[in-house]
Amino acid sequence: MSLLPAIHHVALICSDVARSKKFYSETLGFRIIREVYRAERDSWKVDLEVSPGVSLELFSFPSPPPRPSRPEAQGLRHLAFAVPDIDKVIATLLERGVACEPVRVDEYTDRRFTFLADPDGLPIELYEQ
Repeated sequence: MSLLPAIHHVALICSDVARSKKFYSETLGFRIIREVYRAERDSWKVDLEVSPGVSLELFSFPSPPPRPSRPEAQGLRHLAFAVPDIDKVIATLLERGVACEPVRVDEYTDRRFTFLADPDGLPIELYEQ
């Protein structure tokens, strides 16, 4: 048995928390659990439910430096979400103004996947289950 049986949350620092909150809640459909302004840090924290027991935390901080994505840098590479029907999800995202890369097939699992970017350019993978 794994010492760490599940992911509890993932935290992202956003350049514009309102824009990211709208993207993750309205565009991707994650439910907002709570929003807290932390005056001592001049920072917002927004908790969103990805699935039962798994959340995404959005943080704002004054003038955060951009995260290098291309060329790829050390650290977090991307977020990946399992989807049952990748074509349906892509069609919905396109209707909502979100572009996705062409669908590829994982050479080891034969599963289909694609990428899109969040408002700060963070790569998000959709992986068909």
